Amino acid sequence: MTTSDPIRFAVPLYTVADAARIVGVPASTLATWSNGYVRKFSDRSHVVGSSIITHLPQTGYREPTIPFVGLAEALVLAAVRQSGVPMQRIRPALKQLQADIGVQHALASRKLYTDGAELLFDYVEHHAGTDEARLVRSLVVVRNGQRVFKEVIEAYLSRIEYASDGYAALFRVPAYEHAEVVVDPTRAFGVPIFERGGVRVDDVLERFWAGDPLDELSAEFGVPADQLEDVLRVASRRAA
Repeated sequence: MTTSDPIRFAVPLYTVADAARIVGVPASTLATWSNGYVRKFSDRSHVVGSSIITHLPQTGYREPTIPFVGLAEALVLAAVRQSGVPMQRIRPALKQLQADIGVQHALASRKLYTDGAELLFDYVEHHAGTDEARLVRSLVVVRNGQRVFKEVIEAYLSRIEYASDGYAALFRVPAYEHAEVVVDPTRAFGVPIFERGGVRVDDVLERFWAGDPLDELSAEFGVPADQLEDVLRVASRRAA
């Protein structure tokens, strides 16, 4: 898989900070997903959490380590975090989910979207009565007789488009309400771009901060003004 399609699986495109900004979580949180963590205590055993998203060896200081498939996995974890369930408490369930799905990079696979809620529900039944099971149960609901993901997770998963191999090929960035901003590893080296026109979000922002009027940018790049305003709102909020 990684040999035939390296751009998604084997090319490091994002630093931890880049990935965190795109999926909308603190960089410190994404670092634990990528690198794992060790929590040391003076009065009890250390707590160790292993890496949970795909990352590659670092080739230099501040060089990218996360390929697109790892970014897509992080998007799914961001959805879980957005649902309010503590990641630390359900790591074992997520590890089991990935094993049950039965493919590499399970969090970035279409199988997660189609089978993940059912598998999590089964996990709850096998671990009934535990705090962990109660937390996992809050991620899924029964709708029309089917076990499906909670609405907030479904909203994130619906942003992903999958390639013919069943793995994420691009996704729409969750930070924006109106702007159609996508991450596609085959375009602009995987940085966020406006889906319409393909211009890099950072390039538009740079032009705006340099004094170019919004209406002129809209006309030049073919991006509706309301989408530009949405991107500016998010950028201003991050800078505050």
